[in-house]
Amino acid sequence: MSGKILLLSSSRADGTGYLAHAIEMLRELVQPDSRWLFIPYAGVSISYDQYHQMVMDALPQLQCQIDSAHQLEDPAAVLDKYDGVLVGGGNTFHLLHELYRFNLIEAIQSQCTQGMHYIGWSAGSNVAGLSIRTTNDMPIIEPPQFTALELVPFQLNPHYIDYHPPGHHGETRQQRLEEFTKVAPLTPVIAIQEGSALLINNNRMTLQGHKPGFLFQGATQKQQIEVNADLSQWL
Repeated sequence: MSGKILLLSSSRADGTGYLAHAIEMLRELVQPDSRWLFIPYAGVSISYDQYHQMVMDALPQLQCQIDSAHQLEDPAAVLDKYDGVLVGGGNTFHLLHELYRFNLIEAIQSQCTQGMHYIGWSAGSNVAGLSIRTTNDMPIIEPPQFTALELVPFQLNPHYIDYHPPGHHGETRQQRLEEFTKVAPLTPVIAIQEGSALLINNNRMTLQGHKPGFLFQGATQKQQIEVNADLSQWL
């Protein structure tokens, strides 16, 4: 990939405002007067107009232009006019379904190899990986396939958390990811906690934020990844 990639675990962290915790990380990719295309398709419980406005209201200090894909007749056809895409969170299955419907999978892949930047949070980070098989979301709609953008050669699990409520007998997040490694032991999964992100720049990947991440792969279960660790071996 020649464009930079920023994969945020979440849109909020520890009670902060919408995307407020990520502003300095976003500055790594977003230049003043640059043009960005927002992809709102993960938003199911909010209108795309509302979602677009919420993102614009959160990022005025970046001084960039943010258009929304839902306002364009054929967003894939004009993707080359933008410096980057902002792919919002919500439902990962709905997001991937719509990316296929609007022919944006190949378009985003192609433009990222030519220098376009990619920023995602939550579901928007999920779809940057190999597939959406490690999402936390309800499969409310069936996309053509689970294969995602493949901008990075591993699986992601945003919003990773260890908390298990007393008396609750459902599987923990760790157990769910261990299930995946049983059926796909060669495929790495990088789990990132809220407030954290993966930054890929010049074929180097680091963990950003203030919380550790975790690696799941085969017999390696929940191996801690320290903040600012160089993770380039997974690219």
